[in-house]
Amino acid sequence: MRLFRFGIIPIVALLLLNSISFTVTTSAQSALTYPIVDTNQTHCFTDSSVITCGQSFNGQDAQYAGLQPAYQNNGDGTITDLNTGLMWIQDPGAKMSYDAATQLLQSYTFAGYDDWRLPTIKELYSLMLFTGLDVSSASAVTDDMIPFIDNNYFNFQYGDTSAGERVIDSQWMTSNIYTATVMGGSQCFFGVNFADGRIKCYPTQTRGNGYFALFVRGSGYGVNSFVDNGNGTVTDQATGLIWMQGDSGTGMTWGDALQMCDVLSLGGADDWRLPDIKELHSIVDYTRAPDTTGSASIDPIFAATAITNEGGQTDYAFYWSSTTHLNQRGSVQNATYFSFGRGLGNMQEFGGWVDVHGAGAQRSDPKTSVPADEVNGHGPQGDARRALNFVRCVRGGSVVPSSGDDPSTLNIPTSSSTQPQGQEGGQPPQGQNGQPPQGQNGGQPPQGQNGGQPPQQALDACNGLSDGASCSVQTPNGTMSGVCRAVSSSLACVPNN
Repeated sequence: MRLFRFGIIPIVALLLLNSISFTVTTSAQSALTYPIVDTNQTHCFTDSSVITCGQSFNGQDAQYAGLQPAYQNNGDGTITDLNTGLMWIQDPGAKMSYDAATQLLQSYTFAGYDDWRLPTIKELYSLMLFTGLDVSSASAVTDDMIPFIDNNYFNFQYGDTSAGERVIDSQWMTSNIYTATVMGGSQCFFGVNFADGRIKCYPTQTRGNGYFALFVRGSGYGVNSFVDNGNGTVTDQATGLIWMQGDSGTGMTWGDALQMCDVLSLGGADDWRLPDIKELHSIVDYTRAPDTTGSASIDPIFAATAITNEGGQTDYAFYWSSTTHLNQRGSVQNATYFSFGRGLGNMQEFGGWVDVHGAGAQRSDPKTSVPADEVNGHGPQGDARRALNFVRCVRGGSVVPSSGDDPSTLNIPTSSSTQPQGQEGGQPPQGQNGQPPQGQNGGQPPQGQNGGQPPQQALDACNGLSDGASCSVQTPNGTMSGVCRAVSSSLACVPNN
């Protein structure tokens, strides 16, 4: 993980334990209320291969290191994200319907807390790691598969093929119901698929065996605070990112998108870059959609160029990110994007081109050109494929330049083994009878994981003290009292119960 290779610590680290949350700060940027967690992508790519960063296609994801994923196993079936401050249940348990999840939460208690809820799409997406491999074409679960979530901390399952599911069927719920509808009038929620690395809008009505529900507690994450700088740029004070107020005005290939941002001079600055996929997600506005607000899914402080979509409707574009989408088969020919207009698919049962995934969907498109057999749609829902996507450049935020990893260290299988991978976490959480679900290490923190290191102030507060000693940490809200406890093999000050 780049955090430790470069000796960088998160600029914002939130330690949320027990019923008290406190913020530990390390710089002037500590006021950020919406810290963007890095994608964890450390390799650079051309249209078709892995390369040494800086060789060509400059300005892509791996050339910038942001806040590295950092988690703490609390030993009670919960995981704290040290960047966002959110506390998660470690094991989503068995799949359930959307209605069953919302009904369960009405009286749900786990690990001593009763304020659990479904996460928002921005909260759940904060857990996405783009070192994962898309398993869309897989017919069986194999031991070389890599999910888009850290399964050292969170219990993850691919689809259960013995129960009639596809390997790809690992869709996880959020509280974001689409403001429009899909596929001829169906209500849907935006969900994350940690098996294929995408966001789509899934039906709220029961579908197959249902969806996974990873409950969360905490608040305040994912809320923007935009300021018009009056010079063609917009600052988000919540993330620290500065954005182009307008867009490219036309579509272009992924390579051209990288170059456009790399040479851009705007607002008195020339350090622009193509945003990584999680930075780009931060400006999607899920309260807006072409069918309900007549606008792109973005705050109106931004300008968004209208297009005519494949179905002949006035619509809004897909926008490139700098993040490559890795495939289980070894392909690196697609890059990720967000749809700020309808997530179109060509489905004859609904009359042709319709919104199938929702405005705010995240998928991937070919970096250079769409294959001839995919021009009229790709996959079972006829997904629209566009190699010429729009661009909105970004600068600032909690990133530093990175040299990336050696191409030889990228391990993408070219063919999958036939040995099935063991499925874990198949039982639902047992919070209602007071028993926490067991993680992959029986509730103990995973060994050898650097990502869970506590903030430095919490460590300093216990320097020279013993386990159980009283301690205190100075926070923006005053002095927080606590006790010294062993966290990630170090003594750190954690809040009192």
